Amino acid sequence: MKFLCQVWFETAEIAKLSEEEGRKLTQDSIDNDNRLRESGHLIVANALREPHTAKTVRVRQGEPTVTDGPFAEIKEHLGGFVLIEAQDMKEAAEIAATFPVARYGMIEVRATFDIRFPNE
Repeated sequence: MKFLCQVWFETAEIAKLSEEEGRKLTQDSIDNDNRLRESGHLIVANALREPHTAKTVRVRQGEPTVTDGPFAEIKEHLGGFVLIEAQDMKEAAEIAATFPVARYGMIEVRATFDIRFPNE
């Protein structure tokens, strides 16, 4: 089964990291990703830029609008995602617990499923 692990940072905590601590966290994360890739669990892992660099797209009554943001006051922000392969939710949660970034926020783990039409 595939599981999406959303990496949520506590914004205030991640902002406290020194440059050196940030580099160490990045290297620890790369090392963990490599270990998971070698074990066959890692499908893809990507970090996300800061929320202020995002655009929000909405379509209402067939008309798209694009705005800067999000600009909500938030305590946590989505910092990245990791798509893994695991036998079940228990194993997926155990894998997520190895992510070094979990020390600065949380990892939300969700099972994925394919959306297909019946005749495909």
